[in-house]
Amino acid sequence: MFCINCGAEVPAAARFCSVCGEPASAVKTIGSFSDEETVIARPPSEKPQIANDEKELVIFNIRPTLLFVKIGYIAAFFGAAILGGILLYLGVVFGLSVWLMVLSVLLALLLFLIPAYYHFRRNLMRYKLTDAKLEIDTGFFSRQTQFVALGKIQDVTVSANFWQRLFGYGNLVIDNAGESGASIVLKNINNPRQHADLILREMRRLES
Repeated sequence: MFCINCGAEVPAAARFCSVCGEPASAVKTIGSFSDEETVIARPPSEKPQIANDEKELVIFNIRPTLLFVKIGYIAAFFGAAILGGILLYLGVVFGLSVWLMVLSVLLALLLFLIPAYYHFRRNLMRYKLTDAKLEIDTGFFSRQTQFVALGKIQDVTVSANFWQRLFGYGNLVIDNAGESGASIVLKNINNPRQHADLILREMRRLES
């Protein structure tokens, strides 16, 4: 839980914020929608407030869905088991050396490199919404962060094809009124409609 007045963390059993004295009953926390995601909600009537040290309140902090990475690991497991079994069987039948049989099994395990690659790529992307801006982090060794002020966002659209709707993920297309004027796409995120609602809620609060 976090105080809506100063942004300080409030223990679950506390009745008041230890920093500013705000009643803890005015703070509400929503559990995560998906992996590595934090979502914090405040009463709709409250305007966003910045803490004294100018820290911003994080509304959500997410990455693209892990769904297909998990499917890839499962497929790699069964593929490695089947391929490894075939190679071992051929090694026994044709009398191959032990080292050659071990090498064959290791080649089968290389199938795990495919989902591992996509898992690594997924971890290079992060979408973060605060009560002042949207941040898009990309890269690993060379990290790049794009900032979009909430006041520059004109509209938010949920885009999902048949398979995306079936598995509960999709894209968020954000119309940016900045200098570039280009749309920003948050790709393959879980519960896109709920995240769109969070962005629109912060936009309305900023305008009120």
